[in-house]
Amino acid sequence: MISSVAQWSSRMSAVSLAGHAIRWFDCIPYALLAIPLRLAVATVFWNSAQSHLANWDSTLYLFETDYALPFLPPGPAAYLAVTIEVVTPILLVLGLLTRAATLVLLGMTTVIEVFVYPEAWPTHIQWAAMLFVLLARGPGKLSLDWLIRRRFLGDG
Repeated sequence: MISSVAQWSSRMSAVSLAGHAIRWFDCIPYALLAIPLRLAVATVFWNSAQSHLANWDSTLYLFETDYALPFLPPGPAAYLAVTIEVVTPILLVLGLLTRAATLVLLGMTTVIEVFVYPEAWPTHIQWAAMLFVLLARGPGKLSLDWLIRRRFLGDG
């Protein structure tokens, strides 16, 4: 009897501890969660831009071969992709035009998945998941978007 009371008490302590942990996690502000999301996605595309810019001839060759798209010639596709890879990470880090940058990157991710690397869907779904959170919830309060919205729209 004493043993079963001790086990019950131990289980209740574990349940209580789990409940406290869940409530603590529920209190983490979205602004703190949005920062690593913005930085993670920005890093992926910024690093890609840097590798493309390091050797433009190789980049053009990749867009003629591996990255060939059925709807855009290699030269314009390369310039467009690298421009997106340079500009959108800066916007994400600043939290400026975050939802627009997110939509552009979701489009680019879709093109990469469908036409370039369909076998890389586990990676692309991770990018898309982070991007969808940013699209739905925005960049958080630690962003230029939030400051602009607060200043000009009175939101807070």
